[in-house]
Amino acid sequence: AYNIDCGSDSDGFTDENSKIWTGDNLFNQNGVTQVVQSSKSVSHVMDTLRVFTTRNKNCYSIKADKGEKVLVRASFFYGNYDNQSSPPTFDLQFDGNYWATVETSSDKLVSNEVIYVVKGETTSVCVAQTKPNQFPFMSALEIRSLDSLMYSNVDSNFALKLDTRAACGANETIRYSNDIYDRIWSPAVVIGVGINVTSDASFISYNVADNPPEAVMQNAIIPSSPTSGITLLIPGVSSAEVPIYLNMYFSEVTKLNSAQKRSFRLHKDNQPFSEPIIPPYGNALEVSFSNITVSSSTTLALQATSDSTLRPLINAFEIFHISDVLTEGTNSKDVEGLTSLQTQFGVLHEWSSDPCLPASFSWDWLNCSTNGTPRVTALDLSSFGLSGLLPDFSSMDAIETIDLHNNSLDGAIPDFLGTFPNLKKL
Repeated sequence: AYNIDCGSDSDGFTDENSKIWTGDNLFNQNGVTQVVQSSKSVSHVMDTLRVFTTRNKNCYSIKADKGEKVLVRASFFYGNYDNQSSPPTFDLQFDGNYWATVETSSDKLVSNEVIYVVKGETTSVCVAQTKPNQFPFMSALEIRSLDSLMYSNVDSNFALKLDTRAACGANETIRYSNDIYDRIWSPAVVIGVGINVTSDASFISYNVADNPPEAVMQNAIIPSSPTSGITLLIPGVSSAEVPIYLNMYFSEVTKLNSAQKRSFRLHKDNQPFSEPIIPPYGNALEVSFSNITVSSSTTLALQATSDSTLRPLINAFEIFHISDVLTEGTNSKDVEGLTSLQTQFGVLHEWSSDPCLPASFSWDWLNCSTNGTPRVTALDLSSFGLSGLLPDFSSMDAIETIDLHNNSLDGAIPDFLGTFPNLKKL
């Protein structure tokens, strides 16, 4: 796990949730560290940030295992650090994929969370400027490894972008150390007045796929009226239909007698959408849907079946947006050649993440093709202060333009520069 406190040079700060944070100097040397106005402070970690006034994108790259499933949370607290009272809007990206447009706030903490499978040996999170004079920044970056079987109802070529993670019936936020993955379960906002109930089961066995923390399964919510259902709020959806991934968690709160029955279905727009759901006592049940599309006019509600004597109940739920298909990244031949250049010239180390993607956010010294798998078509390393020998980057066989003037390179012109099949200008 990584807890990176951006803009801080402290090492080993322990927060109120027993998480240990490190500064970000090892992960990013570009940008400027800043401190929020003291009157705006919300927490020690959010007091510092790193702001980026140069480059197409600025990235934090973290070692990971290929095929590892990760939960990544990026947090942004403007805190009027620049005395401009003008919180910026910018893009957030991971591994060459668009993640979100971040609209920061004068006084609110903004967080984005995503779950995905890492495709390489590192994973990177980037911020990118999209508007004049609105400089991107980051306050904190957290990366967690998840069990590979968690959140696996969605193909690993897609990412899950968190909308809501709610602990129904809880009166406070549940997170680490109650949740070993440090997911943040917020007290649920449920339409209509709900009644909070606590389980009387002495032991809740909760070996379901996505490992909800026990603290989440001990409380539930039921509607206050015998005839009403439980409506789930879906935040952040537009008028257009989008695919979501819905997880619901259930555990009966009391041992029912033979005359009692609690049975209900999920309804979408007042039509039954699921089989009957019967929460088990002393156990957990998880019900997931990866085939729901919703818009701002969609309603999702739990409604009792006709043979149920008891009202519906829910302990927790999660709603994710499903991303577009994740990119496979820039052509590996180009990545190989660029790695040779970065290995030889330390000044180039500061560029990381995907060289060409997302489109229009390539590294500053490259041009890339935009159709299909991107290829590097131009290399502009003029005036970079490069010295020493030029390494072999002949694997970059789509390159058309190479500009190396105004450097201090040694030795004869290497033979491999004559081997590029598409080279038009050197």
